[in-house]
Amino acid sequence: MNNSPGLYFHIGKKARDLLYKDYGQQPSFHFSYQWIDWNLDLSCQTESVVPGLHTALRFVVPDSGKVELRFLHDYVGITAGSGLKMTSHNHVGLDPAVHFSGVIGTDFVSLGTDIAFDMSTSTFNKFNAGLSFNCPYLVASLTLNDKLDTIKASYYQPLNPLTRSAVAAELKHSFFIDRTTTLTVGGQHALFPSTLIKARMDSNGKVGALVQQGFWQKFFLAISGEFDFKDNDRRRPKIGLSAALAP
Repeated sequence: MNNSPGLYFHIGKKARDLLYKDYGQQPSFHFSYQWIDWNLDLSCQTESVVPGLHTALRFVVPDSGKVELRFLHDYVGITAGSGLKMTSHNHVGLDPAVHFSGVIGTDFVSLGTDIAFDMSTSTFNKFNAGLSFNCPYLVASLTLNDKLDTIKASYYQPLNPLTRSAVAAELKHSFFIDRTTTLTVGGQHALFPSTLIKARMDSNGKVGALVQQGFWQKFFLAISGEFDFKDNDRRRPKIGLSAALAP
């Protein structure tokens, strides 16, 4: 029996993937022309160097990159690493922040934390904590983010594994910075084995949908759109295009 709790980013991942993945969210660098946004995000992971130990690399071209060590074993999951970033003179330098996350528990329930320490200022620029509950019928999580300013509760429920039908919801509340509460709900369904459709809406008036098409069981292309009913200045949808290559 596998008792591994996974890694910290697995906490709430199924709900996040349904509600946000492939919808065209951009990192700090992206190209924008009118209503089209794009970026290039590459990641890879090596096989186990020793049992349970992996090396992961991620590059957001041409803005930044990150190298990370991941250790996954029974009852514990640990990640540690540092980053690369592009300086103002187009030179790559070491990011002064180091990252660490750890999770303890089982595949049923787990508890973890995620921190980042800025060595140049000797301060913590990230401190998160999370709790996850997993069973075949639902996945629920509770996390504290933004240095414990934001609380998120997420819920994911599979409906039909054959058609990948599922629903998810996320409730987010900020205590101090903007003191807002946002509810996001969404669902997904596979029309065909290689064609997945998703839709979501939130309490701020944003509605989004996407169609993802798989090719050759390895390559996936998704077209997404989002419309903000409360944005009086830009009454037009945002269109996004994303591609992924499965290992």
